[in-house]
Amino acid sequence: MNELKEIRKNGITLTVVVAMSFLATLDSSIVNIALPVMADSLKVTLFSIEWVVASYVMIICSTLLFFGRLGDIIGKSKVFRFGTLLFIIGTLLCGLCNSFFMLIVCRFIEGIGASAYMANNQGIITQLYPNEGRGKALGILAAAVALGTMTGLPVGGMIVSVLSWNYIFYVNVPIGIVFFILGFKYLPNDKEIKGQHIDKAGSVLSFLGTILLFGALIFAQKVGFSNFYILGAIFLSVIIIVYFIILEKKKAQPLLDINIFKNRLFSVSLICTFISFVCIAAYTLLMPFYLQDTLKMSPSNSGLLMMITPIIIAILSAFCGTLADKIGAEILTVIGLSVMAFSFFMMSFLNVNSSCFSCAIFLGMMAVGQSFFQPANNSLIMSACPKNKLGIGGSVNSLVRNLGQYAGIVLSTTFLYCFMSHKIGYEVLDYVKGRDDVFVYGMKNNCLILMSLCILGIFITVYRFIQSKKLIDNASH
Repeated sequence: MNELKEIRKNGITLTVVVAMSFLATLDSSIVNIALPVMADSLKVTLFSIEWVVASYVMIICSTLLFFGRLGDIIGKSKVFRFGTLLFIIGTLLCGLCNSFFMLIVCRFIEGIGASAYMANNQGIITQLYPNEGRGKALGILAAAVALGTMTGLPVGGMIVSVLSWNYIFYVNVPIGIVFFILGFKYLPNDKEIKGQHIDKAGSVLSFLGTILLFGALIFAQKVGFSNFYILGAIFLSVIIIVYFIILEKKKAQPLLDINIFKNRLFSVSLICTFISFVCIAAYTLLMPFYLQDTLKMSPSNSGLLMMITPIIIAILSAFCGTLADKIGAEILTVIGLSVMAFSFFMMSFLNVNSSCFSCAIFLGMMAVGQSFFQPANNSLIMSACPKNKLGIGGSVNSLVRNLGQYAGIVLSTTFLYCFMSHKIGYEVLDYVKGRDDVFVYGMKNNCLILMSLCILGIFITVYRFIQSKKLIDNASH
């Protein structure tokens, strides 16, 4: 009887952790489909409205390590509950905003909350399932994160087609409240560890370095990378990050355990995670503008079209996870990246006269590639972590995923503006009304760059696989 109660309790706790992780990633992408509407409503440019997405991801990246370490010291459940509550408050405030500046401030608040519980989700699952069932639980979490990233576009499209953009935030509030109450009751009670302390210097350095670098990359799109202040900010951020790494190597209780990166499988799999989420963020940012502004589709119809991706991932993820156990996760990551590369190649042929059917086919191909890649790659990452560092590995994986999303936003828009400016003959930082061909030209070249990134990931994975085989063969002889 007690065993059944424990299973039920663990199941509810897992549901809370997975659901809130889904909401956090959903909220990073749900605004993308509404960006054109929000830009018009708030009377700002495409460059400015990009901050609605970037500010959220930026603050998560700059605070993840801090909250992960804080969870180890005062208790993962405490930090998770705090993060959930702050996320709900921030989300509600975002919905109430009617000015661009206040919206960005509230997105920062929302992002801090999401960071606090995302930094501890895998650690809580590891505590719940110390042995049997851990892999399955982590797999469910990984699928929820991928689905949250993909589902944002169609859900957002349906909401803004019938309601104002504010409701893309309101919709998360009642759901968040339900899971906060459940989490308050069912999350495990963990005790504060004595003799442990937070690395204050490391926390400040990682925060400053990330904010400076990401902020400089965003502003560089407007003023150019040759600007003195942009170059100074990038140079200073690099110095801060390098000093942070040097400092962490010397710390007895570091914010980030650098030794975990010595495992080649872990490091290479993280590189592939980064590439994957650069690609996801890039095309989920660009496609709404192509569908709504170029093909003149309504937000609801474009949202329905984008629904293809999460549906395919939901159907295929479990099958692909099982397949990875049978034929090897490394093979599936190569297959997934190859399908993604081919889908970007096909997307580069989209033009002002392309059909919705073509878009659906290419989005479907992208979803198949992601379905093969994500479960297999997450399996490789967690299998490469020592048992006593699963929490650290999970936090670093979350950090790299969010870094990839931010880099995807910055790189895709930077290249977009560069190619659009080249095509039209003068600098542009917005969609040029009446010149759909200019945006299509920029998107085409973006797709080719993303295809090249996927191919790079394939080569890195294959090279590491060959090197590992050689080591195994040498050891056997």
